[in-house]
Amino acid sequence: MKRVLVTGGAGFVGRHAIPALAARGFEIHAAGRTEPEGVHAFHAADLLDPGQRRAAVQRAGASHLLHLAWVTTPGRYWQTPDNLDWTAASLDLVRAFRETGGRRAVVAGTCAEYDWTTIARLGEATAAGTGHLPESAPCDPATLYGAAKDGLHRILASYAASAGLSLAWGRLFYLYGPGETPGRLVGDAARALLAGQRLATSEGRQRRDFLHIADAGAAFSALLDAPVEGAVNIGSGTAVSVRSILEEIGARTGRPDLIDFGARPLGPAEPACIEADIRRLADEVGFCPRYGLKRGLAETVASWRAALSNGASGP
Repeated sequence: MKRVLVTGGAGFVGRHAIPALAARGFEIHAAGRTEPEGVHAFHAADLLDPGQRRAAVQRAGASHLLHLAWVTTPGRYWQTPDNLDWTAASLDLVRAFRETGGRRAVVAGTCAEYDWTTIARLGEATAAGTGHLPESAPCDPATLYGAAKDGLHRILASYAASAGLSLAWGRLFYLYGPGETPGRLVGDAARALLAGQRLATSEGRQRRDFLHIADAGAAFSALLDAPVEGAVNIGSGTAVSVRSILEEIGARTGRPDLIDFGARPLGPAEPACIEADIRRLADEVGFCPRYGLKRGLAETVASWRAALSNGASGP
């Protein structure tokens, strides 16, 4: 049986990756501070502690590794020095995994690795003129988070080649769905409008590639189960305007009147469009997203409506 060690299994992506891995026949072991649901074994460990980290890897004895754990606190993770701690921990994690017999690893990356200033030029240069970011696009991160991920990928790719490890790097684009932590666009908008609060936002003309969280978890599962190596974009493949997303949430909540477009300025460094080219994901991994945006937003708003209703009726 294929045995996988999952880090970050109790997180936003991990909660959806675990059932997808189970459906593919993996025996699932998880390591971290919080035990996820649906795993065969849990190895409690502070992954930033070298001794606990290596002990967890040894106990799991896994053939596969899905490394999702990282600092992800919205508004903080972009520039926190914690990114350096996670870079060092991730290097040692993968090394320990390989040294205990591990064969295949998939690590979560980010679209923030790319040089976003080249997006417009790339769009003009592609045959389709779509402006998609292929995995071959230049990486020149503008944040510490992006730089840490980019650096980790480069070092791990070199190590994997010399150590005989099969390695894939899943570059995540923008995520949404039920269970979002505060600080994310879709969840914050849904909660505010359902609570009857005004929502101050930019004009919303910027376009972003949003992927439903269930699709993100399933994509990582498919990537781990495939022989594909190197960077693979994990997104929907279609960028939509932030304005259209908020208008849809406004319609679903019945409170479009509470959205104040233009009340906040858009940062000068914000790209006009960030969109994934997902041809590797579709053609080589064999995965295509199942959720359309309307369905995903409807489900997300419904989940927040239920959560707020349950909270209001509680003791």
